[in-house]
Amino acid sequence: MNLAIDAGGTNLRAQIWNKDKVVKSLSAKSSETGLYTWIVSILNEFTDIKTVGIAYAGQVEDGKIISAPNIEIDKHEIKQAIESEFDLSLKIENDLTCAVLAESNAHKSENICALYVGTGLGLGVIESGKILRGKHNIAAEIGHIPYKKSPLECGCGRDNCIELYASGSGLKKWIKHLDLNCDVTLENLKKSNKELLNEFEEALKHAVGVAVTLFNPEILVLGGSVITQNHYLKDIIINQIENYALPQALKDLKICISDLEDAPLQGALLLKDYNG
Repeated sequence: MNLAIDAGGTNLRAQIWNKDKVVKSLSAKSSETGLYTWIVSILNEFTDIKTVGIAYAGQVEDGKIISAPNIEIDKHEIKQAIESEFDLSLKIENDLTCAVLAESNAHKSENICALYVGTGLGLGVIESGKILRGKHNIAAEIGHIPYKKSPLECGCGRDNCIELYASGSGLKKWIKHLDLNCDVTLENLKKSNKELLNEFEEALKHAVGVAVTLFNPEILVLGGSVITQNHYLKDIIINQIENYALPQALKDLKICISDLEDAPLQGALLLKDYNG
């Protein structure tokens, strides 16, 4: 059996697969249990699991968790720790790396970007059929490019990351800072603070423009809870992207919203067969 996990900033989700069938779905709150502790509890209950694939909302390298702006880390050397305790193979990648693997598989595209807006702001890139990694596996960390200074602190410790303006966690911090009496939804911001909503949309367009200009994909897939709950954002991006990206990078570009159910989780399952 194979265990696929989506470790996000808010929720931990898992599926146990037997060949091509899901035999068990599991979930927990990221704030209530550490990932390592949760995996151990699953493996102690389901002893036939032979592979573990993890989509992780943070920076990982060679099976190690380096940092996670929105998650408490209970074990950095997670691959080594799990494989030494259990007879199995574990692979862990950034959640957007896993998401873009799933999107690439679904769209049959070898040049594709996946930009997701949820708790954080993330980007995954596949170029010529290969994951774009960089020297330390942090290429395309778009959420933490410098954007503009703010009175807030990002999970990475800086005060100017674009994620502070274009993510669910960023909006939550702004709502608290401005002492707004509303939930973290764009619909509520339309009523209570249009200026903050405009800031969010502007930062998102900037992030999309950077992604398209730098990586020149065939397809840009938009996903994450903030996007899927606000489809109008795709129309804003399509109508205004020419003001934010190099014109040549827009030629033949397809922009769409993901129609996959939990792409990072699907990508985590694909890790067992991926060797790039």
